[in-house]
Amino acid sequence: MQPLDPQVQAVCDEVNALEAPSLWDRPIADTRKDFNDLVLGLAAPGPEVGRVENRTIPGPHGPISLRLYWPAGADKKKPLPVYLNFHGSGYVVLGLDTHDHVCRAICNGAECIVVAVDYRKGPEHRFPKGPDDCWASTVWAAQHSAEFGGDPMRIAVGGDSAGGCLATVVAQRAKAEGGPKLVFQLLVYPVTDTREDTASYKTFAEGYLLTAELMHWFFDRYFSNEAEKATVTAAPLRAKDLSGLPPTLLMTASHDPLFDEGVAYAEKLRKAGVPIEYINYQGHIHGFWTATGRFDVATKAHQVAIAALRRAFGTT
Repeated sequence: MQPLDPQVQAVCDEVNALEAPSLWDRPIADTRKDFNDLVLGLAAPGPEVGRVENRTIPGPHGPISLRLYWPAGADKKKPLPVYLNFHGSGYVVLGLDTHDHVCRAICNGAECIVVAVDYRKGPEHRFPKGPDDCWASTVWAAQHSAEFGGDPMRIAVGGDSAGGCLATVVAQRAKAEGGPKLVFQLLVYPVTDTREDTASYKTFAEGYLLTAELMHWFFDRYFSNEAEKATVTAAPLRAKDLSGLPPTLLMTASHDPLFDEGVAYAEKLRKAGVPIEYINYQGHIHGFWTATGRFDVATKAHQVAIAALRRAFGTT
């Protein structure tokens, strides 16, 4: 096995030296605070953008909170492409604030409007409320884009970890229902299956921030039964036909329990004829995407994603 990047090793050593209380016995609010503190502690502030606005839209399970970002210096007379961001969460933790710096970087870099979605999470709001919120937000963005300066013909979706799963679930549903038309999906170390039995789950079960036990805890608080976990809305890798999905950039981290299922989804997309760019970040771990304050690779990965979004949007 190749070694971890030195920056990553330092963070893993710091976190592994802490005596973490049991996930199973703690109040959910305490666990969420710890995750927020960890992610924000590894992040650098995002750039200034043109404008940020919090909005609430109706959803199938009640109001959905959104945060919209407009790029600095944008021509207000021209509709801008739209990127919907579904933040990483394990379907349980984190939120708009933990991914604010990522949304700002993409907004300015890709010269697009970013719609960040604060979808419902377990255990208060179990599956499938999260994916329902993401789908409703995507439909809303397509139908109301003119109201906020967006171009309904240039909409992309994306996210990291659980958010990557939600993004490709939205893309699969858009294909099945004939729209909204999506031009791109950005999947960063996505959850694509729920079996928890791959080689990478075993090899990287502990010691690399995201653990096999933590994934099991997330699933336990998100799903109500095994039947839910077997659906393609929970495990998009199990979809029979991925043809017709939008062009894709899929990133994995080598030292990640989710590595194998990310590789498998990339390969299944390729075999289905979907234009795909696949990048593995060797020596890196789950969570690098948001760790802009400690990992140089985070900013580099953002630059790769921004370039791919600009190509998909036709941005000159």
